[in-house]
Amino acid sequence: MQPNLLNYNLAEIQVSYRTTIKASERRKITTSKDAESILREIWSSGMEFKEEFYIILLNRANKVLGWYKVSEGGMSGTVVDPKLVFSIALKSLASSLVLAHNHPSGNLKPSNEDINLTKKLKEAGALLEIPVLDHLILTTDGYFSFGDEGMM
Repeated sequence: MQPNLLNYNLAEIQVSYRTTIKASERRKITTSKDAESILREIWSSGMEFKEEFYIILLNRANKVLGWYKVSEGGMSGTVVDPKLVFSIALKSLASSLVLAHNHPSGNLKPSNEDINLTKKLKEAGALLEIPVLDHLILTTDGYFSFGDEGMM
């Protein structure tokens, strides 16, 4: 006889990842320019108005499993919770990640907060064996790649 879980005051946790895209049709990221191109396709229309943080989830062949908007903030920042970033990565069985956020100001220079967050997420990814390959900062005019600048 199966127990009635409602009597135990327990919440059921469900984890799922679904895709309809064939593995052979997934886009591959080999350069920061590839990542930037994908990010510009998915970014909301508010790049100049509010800061947002996205992740691109990759398989072992650097093919895109999907993307996720982690947070949305105001003109000068957004909060990124590493637990949320890696819970999404784990749920999707991602092998690696690309991080991205925008600067509504148009300034491509990473702030100290950007540098510290990148370091923190890179360390967490190393512990979980889900490497953070790059972190891009986007503006309407261009992008900055931590990877291209040797900051990863």
